[in-house]
Amino acid sequence: MNIVIKYGGNAMVNEDLKRSVLENIAQLSEAGHKVVMVHGGGPFINAILEKVQLSSEFIGGHRKTTPEAMKYIEMALKGEVNTSLVALMNAIGKKAVGLSGKDGGMIKVKKRFHMDGDKEIDLGQVGDVSSVDPSVILDLLDKDYIPIIACVAADENGMSYNINADMMAGAIAGALNAKYVVMTDVDGIRMDKDDPDTLIKKLKNSEVAPLMDKVIVGGMIPKIESCQIALESGAEESMIINGTTKDELVDVILNGKSTGTIITKK
Repeated sequence: MNIVIKYGGNAMVNEDLKRSVLENIAQLSEAGHKVVMVHGGGPFINAILEKVQLSSEFIGGHRKTTPEAMKYIEMALKGEVNTSLVALMNAIGKKAVGLSGKDGGMIKVKKRFHMDGDKEIDLGQVGDVSSVDPSVILDLLDKDYIPIIACVAADENGMSYNINADMMAGAIAGALNAKYVVMTDVDGIRMDKDDPDTLIKKLKNSEVAPLMDKVIVGGMIPKIESCQIALESGAEESMIINGTTKDELVDVILNGKSTGTIITKK
């Protein structure tokens, strides 16, 4: 089975959790699954932009990205986050390869604009995935490598774009006909976000829309949208799980533990 894991949040900045997640991915690989990790790196981007005294403006949840900021964003995602994940996975004993959407022409990008009513707002070098060529990923999976992919890609002219990691992960999962797993800081979708007992364990894709902006709010919105992108473009199944819980990946995928929220096509 192909599995695409979107990795981020607290599990990215906590070293113990980071190692636990990568050890879980190594266990999934040892069990015969073909695993791909897609990551962002918001905290690392914030740190490097603060260090070079570049302010960030967020519009509709997306970081407005100037050409100067893009250089540092790419430096953080590829030069710091990606290389550290690859090094740790290799140290754990699995062969990992660091990539971005640029490698092998994997991701084609279209420039993203934010719509404020009828007004179109330019976000700079922020892009959406227009298509995915998974050839390079499949080649690596066939050779038992674990691809670790940063959410940067380029347009047809070679200009770099910052892409929302959730959306890029969902698109890659769809292209690989994979099981898509989003790791976040909560157990899944709750009818009452403050009450763990109201966790929704299973949803059909068709049942998501009525919950948007009511039950599904804030940072959960792009994660659910990425699940929908994955399902509508070929993924087998999408799920939201708590990435701050040790061994959650193994418990859910290998041991069949019923946690988080599963979203199905039908």
